[in-house]
Amino acid sequence: MTDESKPELIKRIGERIRRLRKEMNLSQEQLAERSGLHTNYVGQVERGEKNLTLETLEKVVTGLNISLQELFRYIGPMEQKDALSQIIELLVERPSEDQKMALSLLKSVLEWEEKKHDL
Repeated sequence: MTDESKPELIKRIGERIRRLRKEMNLSQEQLAERSGLHTNYVGQVERGEKNLTLETLEKVVTGLNISLQELFRYIGPMEQKDALSQIIELLVERPSEDQKMALSLLKSVLEWEEKKHDL
């Protein structure tokens, strides 16, 4: 990883934390309290101004009640632009309600397709 890409990674992690916090309808103050961190620090992390230690990262995911895997999901750039990558790209920035609706629609289409072939 180059020195130039480090700030970009820190920024993307902060943006991901902010997005997840907002999806959970938590304020920065609430996340800070749940994580055992100062409110100002949470703001700095979300803006990409602070480089998190692993210990602090663990506190944040505990405060969000998610896994590290969920936090890091979709942070890195996707190198392949196959159909699945394009679907993920479309959905990753959408609220969880939209993602659930898209999943439901996809399941319905696939079930319809299977029934069509059974006839």
